[in-house]
Amino acid sequence: MKKDLKKIGLAIIGAGRVGLIRAELAARHPSVGWIGIAEINPERGEIVREKCGGDFVTTDYKELLARPEVNAVVVATDEHLHVDPVIMAAERKLPLLIEKPLATDLTESAQTLAAIEKSGVDAVIGYTQRFRRRWLVAKEKVRTGSLGEVTMVTSRAFMNRLVAIDNYKRSDNRSEVTPMVISGTHALDIVMWLMESKKPVEVYARSVNKALGPTWQGVDGTGYTISFDDGAIYHGVISWALPEVWPGAVYSLEVGAVGTEGVLTIDDTHRDIVLATNLIQSEGYAPDKRRHVDFLTSYPVGDMALGELRGPMREETNSWLNRVSLGVPTQHATAAEGHNRLMLTKAIDLSAKLKRPVKLPIAPGEEKV
Repeated sequence: MKKDLKKIGLAIIGAGRVGLIRAELAARHPSVGWIGIAEINPERGEIVREKCGGDFVTTDYKELLARPEVNAVVVATDEHLHVDPVIMAAERKLPLLIEKPLATDLTESAQTLAAIEKSGVDAVIGYTQRFRRRWLVAKEKVRTGSLGEVTMVTSRAFMNRLVAIDNYKRSDNRSEVTPMVISGTHALDIVMWLMESKKPVEVYARSVNKALGPTWQGVDGTGYTISFDDGAIYHGVISWALPEVWPGAVYSLEVGAVGTEGVLTIDDTHRDIVLATNLIQSEGYAPDKRRHVDFLTSYPVGDMALGELRGPMREETNSWLNRVSLGVPTQHATAAEGHNRLMLTKAIDLSAKLKRPVKLPIAPGEEKV
């Protein structure tokens, strides 16, 4: 049966790197008939409006959300600024695509989730890696029982420190900026998605801060083990302190899942496409003139080709627009899953700080020691 197409009046709050990508993709989607931009930097807002052919631009997200044309919202502000626009959009019962995390503070995340659930609005979180084919295929194999019962999962994420430094520069509260909360949450989401039928009950973690600590008062990396109520375990490690000259434009990730009947290994390190050149590179998250070698495709949102972004953020954005306009199911993370991932990352950081195991789940406020 053919579905009726709902015309979308889209509000994009935050016109930085991701806001621009979402806006340009939305401008090409057949269901989008109106685009409004809210950006605190008026010059940047106008640039993005021109690039996507937007209909309206303002520095005040409240003014944008009050517009009668708006019936769907993308929140793409800096991580610590998600809460207020999400709550206002939820009160208006507008479907939401929210960049991860739901909030950077666990209490605020719980309050935001409560507002979303009270309104009954359809709100999803931008865990973009769910839209890469390899992770979706892995999820399907676990879901259909190819591994039997999953008993152990491992993950290893390595990241260029350009990501960490950029986040520390933009944050007004560096204590909330950790590799787990900002970036490790992607690997965590993939693994918890694979193990979604299992209940985590305890975490034990340790962190190091030799490289980023002296200058940025930051954490270099964290290793952690999560135990589940059925005896399964998940061991992960993330470092976002690799030198700027490391070839990964952003990250490399390896995941292994072992079950009673099989094993699944996923190599997402991007070492299969390597570019070396004498010219200055413009690939990835924050180009640096000292980098002349790149693992191509290691920028998580995708890559530019023929003038358009190709990759998981394109798939994710188009899938969400189809979800809103046609009501079709997608693999987006729910708001509840987003809050759960933040809780787990905060628990991991708490365990590392206390240097002892922490029982799960932790309650809002418990992470502040």
